[in-house]
Amino acid sequence: MPLETMPSLNLAIARLVHAGTNNFAIWVVRAPYSSGHVFHDCVWTPNLTQVWQEWQQLFALHSNLDVSPNASESDKIQSNYSLPIELPQPATGQPTNYAGRLMQYFGNCLWQWVFDGPILNSLEHSRGIAAGQEKSLRLRLEIRDPYLVSVPWEIMQRPGQAAISLSQNVIFSRTTSDVDKLPSLRSDAGLNVLLVLGDDENLQLEAEAELLKRTLTQGTAIGSNSRGYAPCIVTKLIRPTPEELIAALETRAYNVFFYAGHGLRGPDGGILNLHPKATLNGIELAQVLTRTGVKLAVFNSCWGAQPLAVNHQPIPYSSLAEVLIRHGVPAVLGMRDVIADRESLSFIQAFSEALRSRRAIDEAVADARQKLLSLYKFNQPGWTLPVLYLHPEFDGQLIRSLDESITELPTSLPEFRKTFPAASLRLLTDGTKQLLPTPITRIGRTTDNNIIIPDLSVSRQHAQIICRDSFIDTKLEQSYYLRDDSTAGTLIYQSGAWQRIHHEEVPLRSGTQLKFGSSRGDIWEFMIENS
Repeated sequence: MPLETMPSLNLAIARLVHAGTNNFAIWVVRAPYSSGHVFHDCVWTPNLTQVWQEWQQLFALHSNLDVSPNASESDKIQSNYSLPIELPQPATGQPTNYAGRLMQYFGNCLWQWVFDGPILNSLEHSRGIAAGQEKSLRLRLEIRDPYLVSVPWEIMQRPGQAAISLSQNVIFSRTTSDVDKLPSLRSDAGLNVLLVLGDDENLQLEAEAELLKRTLTQGTAIGSNSRGYAPCIVTKLIRPTPEELIAALETRAYNVFFYAGHGLRGPDGGILNLHPKATLNGIELAQVLTRTGVKLAVFNSCWGAQPLAVNHQPIPYSSLAEVLIRHGVPAVLGMRDVIADRESLSFIQAFSEALRSRRAIDEAVADARQKLLSLYKFNQPGWTLPVLYLHPEFDGQLIRSLDESITELPTSLPEFRKTFPAASLRLLTDGTKQLLPTPITRIGRTTDNNIIIPDLSVSRQHAQIICRDSFIDTKLEQSYYLRDDSTAGTLIYQSGAWQRIHHEEVPLRSGTQLKFGSSRGDIWEFMIENS
């Protein structure tokens, strides 16, 4: 579903540097109705600073960040006070342990700070519009102040309701408006994952890669219709050099890049330790991901969503997730802090299952977050660690919905299949022959095609060979046709010369020779087996 047809509310938060250290502006960048673009200014209070630092001491492994960059030491709430701070008494049915109460209290404080006055009115009106259309509202938050990037906005919760990132009625993610334009995205039928394991002397990488591959591909479809469950192909790449990684991305059309391994924060999006003697920074990775059409980058490593901080001073737009989004990667999922292996595997399994059930990326993250919450409880930080950034122009749809997919023939009609004459494509250079599935054979560069031609001059979804009924001299017969869907066209040898067709459909006769893409490409011969 295109983004413009989906109700979306985008908020931005920025510091008012000339109005005072703790003065901020919150405003609506995008709303589903014209008068929803409202503005609100507010102050980050000492109580918020105290609760934020307390939260970091209890739940975070990284060094503390002060929200007020220029405040004097006497104005700052120091982080060496004794635990615990005084929290409101829990209501009936609410968490009673200190960790759960702190998580809930900080979430309530963040909600009340963001959704105050006109911002809350805009949210409620937008939710009403979405409900009237029987859709969810997409809420995207843009943090323009580097000191607030590390704040766990995912735990925001209205008193008495679930955290914003756990809801399926309001789908939460982060975004940024300072981005390169989103390129044209291909439509994919399934997940095609490049799984990269970087250098890590503490891991048995082959075993780890196989475990992650099984985690990404296991599971069953939701409900009884397993045919609606999209396929998932995983290609492993262990300790690659940058050159090997780039070659792999350019050889096959992946829609998901998944990295597991060590990562370090840095000013250019951090450093990925790919190989014992080679690393790759965020900007270098962003360039190859955007060039090869990857839609989703997932980082199962520390600090993927954390900016670099020097002397507690964060560098703007330095987190890996922000760098990739700003350079045009449609979706990036990183971890705000260290995540335990068992929590990570639980999240990955639930996330990939939701994606394969054709859920949008932000909806799939909410599903997986719910699983972490149910397994490891509200007072543990695991469910708060995944941070999702979406490009403001991206609707989050990674693979085609069933409505957009090509209709497949029922397997219960074998007699129907027998009516089609068998056909094949033969590669003239070595005689290799591939039988064509009927009634539709998809040809292209990506692995979701029936016939894969790994040539960069061949489009990802290049052409289709279709067998269907036609009347010839008033007699019903089955005939084959070639439909070109490519960028550069398909060459057909006719009347003693090669002729290029482009976005056309032409009949095929047995013995017809074809070239897909470049005129220097391989020659294929179409044959009807019983002709």
